[in-house]
Amino acid sequence: MDTGLGKADCPHCGGLGYVIPDVPPIDPRFGRAVPCACRATEREMARMDSLMRMSQLGHLQGCTFESFLPDGHGITPARQRNLRMAYDMALQYAQEPQGWLVFKGGYGCGKTHLAAAIANHRLAMGHSVLFVSVPDLLDHLRATYAPGSAINYDQRFEQVRNAPLLILDDLGSQSNTEWAQEKLYQIFNHRYNGRLPTIITTNQELESIEIRIQSRMVDPALVHIIHIAAPDFRRAGVDQEQSDLSTLNLHRDQTFDTFDLRQGELPRAQAENLRRAFDTAKEFAEAPQDWLVLNSVGFGNGKTHLAAAVANHIANQGEPVLFIMVPDLLDHLRATFNPSSGTRLDKRFDEVKTAPLLVLDDLGTESATAWAREKLYQLFNYRYNARLPTVITTATPVDELDPRLATRMLDGSRCTFFLLEIPSYRGGIKPKHTRTRRS
Repeated sequence: MDTGLGKADCPHCGGLGYVIPDVPPIDPRFGRAVPCACRATEREMARMDSLMRMSQLGHLQGCTFESFLPDGHGITPARQRNLRMAYDMALQYAQEPQGWLVFKGGYGCGKTHLAAAIANHRLAMGHSVLFVSVPDLLDHLRATYAPGSAINYDQRFEQVRNAPLLILDDLGSQSNTEWAQEKLYQIFNHRYNGRLPTIITTNQELESIEIRIQSRMVDPALVHIIHIAAPDFRRAGVDQEQSDLSTLNLHRDQTFDTFDLRQGELPRAQAENLRRAFDTAKEFAEAPQDWLVLNSVGFGNGKTHLAAAVANHIANQGEPVLFIMVPDLLDHLRATFNPSSGTRLDKRFDEVKTAPLLVLDDLGTESATAWAREKLYQLFNYRYNARLPTVITTATPVDELDPRLATRMLDGSRCTFFLLEIPSYRGGIKPKHTRTRRS
């Protein structure tokens, strides 16, 4: 490699590559030749060149903070704030990397761009960075076993474990063999114990990541997790704010203004119960937080209307909402198994799990196969832990639901559980104009 110095240009060693330090006789280095600083520069440049080749930043050199769009493409104000926050935190980290950053989000949301922008920024400042996708990293390690490899396994592994800044892109997309899991654990554990600056990007749920790695990724004393809610940048111009899974358009007439409080029709206790349900749903719609469960005995007593009213209120503000019946949701997930399906199960499921507001209508009417129960549990568990706004309607007594779902729905610290104690709108009550009031 050309360092810019000719063989005889170094003023210290004259091109020999070694110098004898001028130290007192009592110094252990007295009379011993040591590598010249020019050789140290060569070794450092060779090391950085090796890391650069391995890092795959070549095709990501254009991913900089200047080329990133922190306001996205026509996304809602809430998503703009979220994306701007991710951008600001990435820029701050690039100035002085400390601890770990985990960028989590769907496909094409910008997490790899931000990670690469940090890498390019650090390289421009003269600092070494190792940026590599996790599947490629494992391939690099396997390649060292080949007889003709220019570098042995131990050397390659140490380069990764001790990189001044390590960026692992697309965690979760690798083949999870026992060997791969063990190698990744060793890397994570070494860098965790050494508090070495590390950036991780993933579109996987943290619960699905190997538990030893997951436990290190969620340590708040070291790790900052940034969930990017922006839609796919690569689909700019496509209406992505309302999911194609959502059936909210079928309920567009079900608003708070059109809700019938059945005044003068119900006994006082039932009328008060219905009014409280209405007020509770409206309060949730004004500031969606955690969960709202609307339960009743039987059908047709206003649960779906109130849930749709919440969804329409949010959607009318330009925010994304996913409104779907639970049986339909499971059918959509099953449809991804069809070879002709254009959508993968993990992508479809991630869309539901991370929806900014999810309304699940008619829980308990689905076919309760083992697969269905497991998918619903995964969905509930993720949104419960992430505290994502969720509305659930069900006519099934809570003690007849899957206990794993029921325990989350009954947690008063994260869920408002409301039981509607009124008869159906569709029968059993005489119309107002024929009802005789008691004096």
